[in-house]
This record gives sequence, C-alpha cells and structure tokens, in this order.
Amino acid sequence: MPVPKYRTSASRRDQRRSHHALTAKSLSTCPNCKEVRMPHHACPSCGHYKGQQAIEPRSFGVGTNAADSIETSSES
Repeated sequence: MPVPKYRTSASRRDQRRSHHALTAKSLSTCPNCKEVRMPHHACPSCGHYKGQQAIEPRSFGVGTNAADSIETSSES
C-alpha cells in the first residue's frame, strides 16, 4: 500500500483547506412585518411573499408542534 514519501507541509495543508470555511446565511427583512427571513422565501411569521399572502403563518408557541396542528386542522 503506498504511503506519502514526504510530509505535507503546513502551508500546503492549509492551502488545501482554504475552502472549508463556513459562511453565514444571508438574511433579509420582511417588508410587511419587519421580521428577519430568508431571501426569496415566504415570511414564516406573517406568510407574505412579494406583497401577497402566500402561506398561512405558523404559530410558534410552547407545546406546539406539527402533529398538534394537523390534529386541530382535521377536527375543524
């Protein structure tokens, strides 16, 4: 099994890893409710996208999850 003939220098190793840095996600503000949201996505707090109501806003609270919202919507 082949093994490296020479030790990889720190400079060469670090040059190879130069693209491994993490970048922060870009965020924008919703023009309707001024909440922070992902660009090109509907606002999760008010449901608006490009000035129109795109989705029903989610209600985030203590003790709520997706299963609770499905059960309550099927009962009505």
